[in-house]
Amino acid sequence: MNKPEIVAAPTPAGPGRLWPDAWWRVMDARIGVVPVPVFALILALAAAFLARGKIAADLPTSIAVLAVGGFACAEAGKRLPVVGQMGAAAIFATFIPSYLVYAHILPTPLVAAIGDFTKASNFLYLFIAAIVVGSIFGMDRRLLVAGFAKIFVPLVAGSLAATAVGTGLGWALGLGVSHSFFFIVAPILAGGVGEGAIPLSAGYALILRQPAGELFAQILPAVMLGGLTATLIAGGLNLLGKRRPALTGEGRLQPGEAEAAALEGPAVAAPPTAADIAAAGVTAVALYMVGVLVQTVSGWPAPVVMLVLAVLLKLGRIASPRLEAGAGAVFGFFATAVTYPLLFAIGVALTPWAKLVAAFNPAEIAVIVATVATLIGVGFAVAPRVGLYPIDAAVVNACHSGQGGTGDVAILTAANRMALMPFAQIATRIGGALTVIAVLAVMRQFGG
Repeated sequence: MNKPEIVAAPTPAGPGRLWPDAWWRVMDARIGVVPVPVFALILALAAAFLARGKIAADLPTSIAVLAVGGFACAEAGKRLPVVGQMGAAAIFATFIPSYLVYAHILPTPLVAAIGDFTKASNFLYLFIAAIVVGSIFGMDRRLLVAGFAKIFVPLVAGSLAATAVGTGLGWALGLGVSHSFFFIVAPILAGGVGEGAIPLSAGYALILRQPAGELFAQILPAVMLGGLTATLIAGGLNLLGKRRPALTGEGRLQPGEAEAAALEGPAVAAPPTAADIAAAGVTAVALYMVGVLVQTVSGWPAPVVMLVLAVLLKLGRIASPRLEAGAGAVFGFFATAVTYPLLFAIGVALTPWAKLVAAFNPAEIAVIVATVATLIGVGFAVAPRVGLYPIDAAVVNACHSGQGGTGDVAILTAANRMALMPFAQIATRIGGALTVIAVLAVMRQFGG
C-alpha cells in the first residue's frame, strides 16, 4: 500500500476567459496540498499576527501554519536533483525548521506557538493511530500474522550485526569498546528519545552514579544522527525499488499480499462514506485511548497496545468491511495531508539542532553510519530467506535506528512506504525496549 496522492478534479474546459477559467488554474496550482493563493494568504496572516506580537497556538491556526511550513520545505526537497528522489522532502521538512529555530530565524512567538501546540495536542500519536489502524485493517489476516512473525528474523540479525560492527569500528578508531557500545551503538538501537535515550540515561545514572542530564547529553547526538542516517538510506532504498521493482512490494512486506487481499472479501461495492471515515477515525482514537490506559497500569507503550488491539480486531473479523474501507480512507488522508506538517512541527519542537551537530566528529560519524548501514544491510540480505521483500524489510530495520515515533514517520515518508507503520512500531517499540533492557543488564554486569 503506497502513499496515495491527491489528484485534483479536472477543471471544465472554458473559452479561455480571464475570469473564472484563468483564476481556477491558479487555484488548482498547489504547494503540497495547499492552493497557491491560500498559501500566500496564510503567510500574510501569520506575518500580521506576528507583527502584533503573538500568534495563537489553537488548532485552526496551527493547522494553517504547519501546512505552509511543512509543504514548503517538502516541495523544496522534492525538487532537488537525485536526492529529491531519496527522501529529501522528509529530511527538509524535519531539519530545516530545526536549524531555523537554532539560528533564531523563525520568530520566537511562532516557535513558542508551534511548540505549545505540538506538545499539548500530542498529535504525533493521533497520526500513528490513524496510520497503524488504517494499514492493519487493509491487510490480509493470514499474511498479517506471518509478517509479524517473520520480521523478527531480519530485525534480530541486523541488530546483532550492527552491534558488532559499530562497537568494533569504534574500538578500531580509538573511541573504546565501552564508549562505542554504551554511548553510540546502544542509543541508536534503543527506540528513540522518550522510549530509548531517556530510560538509558536514567539507568546509566543509577549504575555509574553520574548525573542523568550529563549522560543524556552524551547519548542524544547518536540518536539524532542515527535517525538522519536511517532516513537518508531509506530514501535510497526507495530509489532502488524504482529501478529494481523485483526487490520490493512497494509497502507490502511479503509476496502475495495483494492477491490475498483481493480474495479475502467481501469487498465494499461503494467508496466509504463520510460516516464510514468518521467511524474509522473514532475507532483508531478509541484504540489508542485503551493503549494509554493499559500503559498507565502495566507500563506497556500505548502504541504497541493499540497495534495489538488493531491486529486482534482484524483477525477476529470484528471490524466490518465498511469500517475497514473507512480506515483506509483515514490512512490516505493522514499520509497525504498530515505527514509533512507533522514533520515540520517535530523539527521545531522536538529536534534540537545543537544536539545533532554535537555528533559531527569523524570517528563518531563513522561509527553511527556503519551501525545504521549494517542494521539495514543485514536486514536486506536476510529478508529473502524468510520470504520477505528485501527493500521493505530493510526499511522496517531502518526504523529500529530512528528517533522513536518521530523517526518512524520520517523514515517511512522518505521511503514512501507509510503502510509499513505497524511493523515499524514493532521495530521501534518492542525492539527498542528489549535493547534498553539488555544494555542496562550488560552495564550492570560489566560497567558498574
